[in-house]
Amino acid sequence: MTRTAAVPPRSFLDEVKDAVTPRATLLVLGVVALQLLFIASYVGALHHPRLKDAAFGVVAPAATAERTVARLERLPGGPLAPRLLADEATARRQIENRALDGALLIDPDGTADTLLVASGGGRTLSDALVSLTTRLEKDQGRTVRTVDVAPADAQDASGLSPFYLVVGWCVGGYLCASALAISAGARPADLRRAVIRLAVMALVAVVGGLGGAVVVGPVLGALPGSVAALWGLGALITFAVGAATLALQCVFGIVGIGVAVLLVVILGNPSAGGALPPPMLPPFWEAIGPALPPGAGTWAARSIAYFRTNDATASLLVLSAWAVLGAAITLTAGARTGRTRPRSL
Repeated sequence: MTRTAAVPPRSFLDEVKDAVTPRATLLVLGVVALQLLFIASYVGALHHPRLKDAAFGVVAPAATAERTVARLERLPGGPLAPRLLADEATARRQIENRALDGALLIDPDGTADTLLVASGGGRTLSDALVSLTTRLEKDQGRTVRTVDVAPADAQDASGLSPFYLVVGWCVGGYLCASALAISAGARPADLRRAVIRLAVMALVAVVGGLGGAVVVGPVLGALPGSVAALWGLGALITFAVGAATLALQCVFGIVGIGVAVLLVVILGNPSAGGALPPPMLPPFWEAIGPALPPGAGTWAARSIAYFRTNDATASLLVLSAWAVLGAAITLTAGARTGRTRPRSL
């Protein structure tokens, strides 16, 4: 009878090495890095809201106009960027066109002035302007009456419905693109497969855009504005984020999903102007917000809901650029892959 040599027991360290490969280790480290960046970005952007350079109009008698603007310009911390306006009609028009965040109308014959705000552009911002102006007027022995030129809907109590709607569309975009990568590989096997992936993304975008617009509008009554316009915006946002995620996967492989999360979730959401509108964000987040899908989408959604689509063009162009660039990179990668290897599933 032949004896077999006893196999020495494996150490715990050997088991760990088998269970956690070098590739898995790098992915885990990447997840930890994203976790810390998430905390730093959200807390950094939102922990200390402070009004800075809010576009602010002043309508005042000639004798006091320049003096009033100069006094507002000298406020500690620079909360306002004041400018003289000809009359109340101009102030209202510029607020409705989203060129101003608020305006003060000084009564030449009394001590009761009027503050124009637009809570539809962000309730936190309008509340901050009311608080600041009330304090300043009190110091001058005057009172102020607030008029909301573009009020947030009563069913949009916190003014956050446009932001959460856009976040939902963004999530749909990168989750759909991620699912395609997980099920069939990060990079499309050839140009035809790249076209198919983009077609699937387009279909998901159309369905998701319509669904989001119907839910916040007719179903919940949380947001006014044209359902058709919101549908179009939702489809564009979902496709832009999805196409960009597909492109990032083509460039970075499966790690591209993490890069998409970094751009859209970690950097994009806190800088989008949802919880804190742009004049209340720190400089870094205020600067990057309009260039990322959540920020461009939130601005456009508020324009549709509360400002009769005014000043939405730039945001729509940003989203279109993400969509076109993402689709172009995905198609190019598919064409190059198809020339270098046999087609796979």
